Amino acid sequence: MEFSREMLELYAVTDRRWLRGKSLGSQVRQALSGGVTMVQLREKEQHGDGLIEEAREIREICHSFGVPFLIDDDVELARKVDADGVHVGQEDMEAARARSILGPGKILGVSARTLEQARAAEAAGADYLGVGAVFPTGTKGDAKLVSLELLREICDSVKIPVVAIGGIGRENLLQLSGSGIAGVAVVSAIFAQEDIEGAARNLKELVGKEIFR
Repeated sequence: MEFSREMLELYAVTDRRWLRGKSLGSQVRQALSGGVTMVQLREKEQHGDGLIEEAREIREICHSFGVPFLIDDDVELARKVDADGVHVGQEDMEAARARSILGPGKILGVSARTLEQARAAEAAGADYLGVGAVFPTGTKGDAKLVSLELLREICDSVKIPVVAIGGIGRENLLQLSGSGIAGVAVVSAIFAQEDIEGAARNLKELVGKEIFR
């Protein structure tokens, strides 16, 4: 799937803590119905054949909506299930190594918290950057905050698009207006909500106000 900046507008990152008896696939389908434009499967504890089957199921759901499906960190899993790409953090596989394994036809996202990391990721072949945490977040309690000023500087210093992540929800999303980001990556603002489809739709409406151009 060919990557475009628009795919980053509303980027949903999974978290099975809020399954509430439902399947991850069904939750992803609800999020996509609400307008999510990219999905990342993030699983730090799950392994084995069950995860492979789940990843393949979610890939098919995403593709039925014409939305790219990425895997967090695990390049080998991404290859096994033919995901559209992978997202790696600074403590994960080096971006250049991930690109060499994935090849040129897959999407590569890289986390960055500094100008140096952002420029290095771009040089290594990243298609986009994930920058944050821009707000306090319960998903990663030890995440260091990235100021709005630094977020703007990173957006200005690279040619590839930037997605903001970390504690983003309806109550603070508009604070990122004018920063230069292509979109927002969210976890609990979608998957922790009782009405996942409605939550995604409300966020998409805010993103659609051209505040990130």
